[in-house]
Amino acid sequence: MKGLATIDYIVFLIYFVVVAGYGYWIYNRKKKATMNTHDFFLAEGSLTWWAIGASLIASNISAEQFIGMSGEGFFVGISVAAYEWIAAVALIIIAIWFIPIYLKNKIYTMPQFLKQRYNESVSLIMAIFWLFLYVFVNFTSILYLGSVAIDQLLGGGPNQDYLHLVMIVLMAMALIITLGGMKVIGYTDVIQVAVLIIGGFATIYLALQIVDERINGVASGSVVDGFKTLMGQAPEHFKMILPKPSVTTATIDMPENLDIQKYVVLPGIAMYFAGQWIVNLNYWGCNQYITQRALGANLETARTGILFAGFMKLMMPIIVMLPGIAAYVLYKNNQLPGFEGGKDGAYSAILAFLPAGLKGLAVAALTAAIVASLAGKANSISTIFTLDIYKKYINKDSDEKKMVWTGRMTIFISMVIAILFTWKDLLGIGGEGGFTFIQKYTGFISPGVFAMFILGFFWKRTTGTAALVGLILGFVLAIFFNNYAVDIFGKETWMYTAFEYQKIEKDVLTHKEVIKTIVEIPFLINMGWSFFLTVLTMVGISLAGPKVNPKAFEIDSSMFKLQPKTIALIVVTLLILTLIYVRFW
Repeated sequence: MKGLATIDYIVFLIYFVVVAGYGYWIYNRKKKATMNTHDFFLAEGSLTWWAIGASLIASNISAEQFIGMSGEGFFVGISVAAYEWIAAVALIIIAIWFIPIYLKNKIYTMPQFLKQRYNESVSLIMAIFWLFLYVFVNFTSILYLGSVAIDQLLGGGPNQDYLHLVMIVLMAMALIITLGGMKVIGYTDVIQVAVLIIGGFATIYLALQIVDERINGVASGSVVDGFKTLMGQAPEHFKMILPKPSVTTATIDMPENLDIQKYVVLPGIAMYFAGQWIVNLNYWGCNQYITQRALGANLETARTGILFAGFMKLMMPIIVMLPGIAAYVLYKNNQLPGFEGGKDGAYSAILAFLPAGLKGLAVAALTAAIVASLAGKANSISTIFTLDIYKKYINKDSDEKKMVWTGRMTIFISMVIAILFTWKDLLGIGGEGGFTFIQKYTGFISPGVFAMFILGFFWKRTTGTAALVGLILGFVLAIFFNNYAVDIFGKETWMYTAFEYQKIEKDVLTHKEVIKTIVEIPFLINMGWSFFLTVLTMVGISLAGPKVNPKAFEIDSSMFKLQPKTIALIVVTLLILTLIYVRFW
């Protein structure tokens, strides 16, 4: 693949200067407030609805989407867009029912919610869980995927010549933004999301033209004809619901093997009754990294910002998933020379076709997504550590200035740790596939966490003991279904079907390709059963306690009333989503 031209570097430099300059201007406007904890960690009361919505999208759309979801688009197709489109519905649910409860009870961090609703033990355990998850799963995967993609665009190729340099540069950019606090992150995210949307749409526009030119042999490609070519050449990639494979055993050279691998990642209609809702509601509603953007605002501003983000989620698959399908069709027709078919290289393969200047814009869009997510994740790590661990257990008498500097040191240390674990891909992110890696390992704690939150919100009888048991049980059940259920109960039960297949993977230590036989229950099914059994257990334990837990939140119907403009935005979002599913079912 060719590297970048001079004009690409100029475009990228302009992007960097604009973002850094704007962030510095925001920082100077309220410099004194950056030593105030609520402003540094939450930008309390200073983010507008459009800044909240843009920041939500910029923080969410990162390397895991641009690289990981594009890779799944190459491999599976449009069905992976369920993560984005169901997120739009999840954001509606959160805007109506979750956020009012947070704001009324002045919740600033997720561990604080758990302490206020349950007890300190649950809060501390969960704070530690979240820190490990953010640093060792989210931080590392975003950094690894983004670095690999940019390295390939710079000409590093299989040897990854620039990989480590790219890692350091990305972290340095994120560090500059993060040290200014949540307000700087929130408002620079407006620029970041504009860049990633413009760059993303420009990329898919050119990609569809290239498909039409390369496949149909026309001189000047048409976007409409290019899209029709994708649907004609890869009709199986435009099905939202994957059929269940008819076999449970397959080898590498059997076509059914790919069907099984696809179904394991996205188990058809079953995932809509299991893990898909848990993934989205937990991620968007019970996640410090995301909810932090809205926790400092008033209800109407927070609600509008969240719904605005939900509306924007409808267009995200066009930007982050369609390039993968375009890469698949070009690869299928031998029009991607040098590309070996690896999922996580699909997006970079498409970017290589872009002309000078536009390629720089696309790299800027990718970098904007990566840096925004790294900055947002770093701020959440520092918020949880500083407010929920350092202030409570290490230095209870620390003043505002001390806490802000502690938050900044936490950011720096977490970045160093992430780089060390990403340097040689010690966690095996490349072999798993970036998007699947994040979803799978986040899924280990999602069932227990979401069970705690949903019962804590809406069932006053839920006890602290039940929450503690649920937290641990959800994690244990997720590991059990993932690693041990098949050995104990077999491959086929009324609860699940386990699929056996062979897969070529790269060994983490030797980096040599090996053939592995895998027996696996789809992780979204695992997540659904883990959540269901955890909720049953928590309900049973809570029934042994008082009818109303003294720590239960007070809820009244006025908290959930909606303004007409809010209802209109919700209806428009749901109508568009319905049309999408009807067309591509």
